Amino acid sequence: MDTGNIPKLANGYRFQWEPAQNSHVLLYPEGMKVLSESAAAIIELINGEDSVEQIISTLESKFPDADLRQDVLDFLTTSAAEGWLNV
Repeated sequence: MDTGNIPKLANGYRFQWEPAQNSHVLLYPEGMKVLSESAAAIIELINGEDSVEQIISTLESKFPDADLRQDVLDFLTTSAAEGWLNV
């Protein structure tokens, strides 16, 4: 995953809080993916305008003691491979 890429949710995917699941989810035509707190924190920042580097910087500001760069890159790479994101 290139840090200059600008990710956005794939067509048909929607990020939202789901009270019945008590968690954030990705909704898509075939179903729903329940997200972990860390996955939700990343997805929440995907707006189709900010680069991967900007997303990482924002998360590093929120969580200064966490070494999260590689985890974010891995998550975004996997999410793109799963078809959740366009980059």
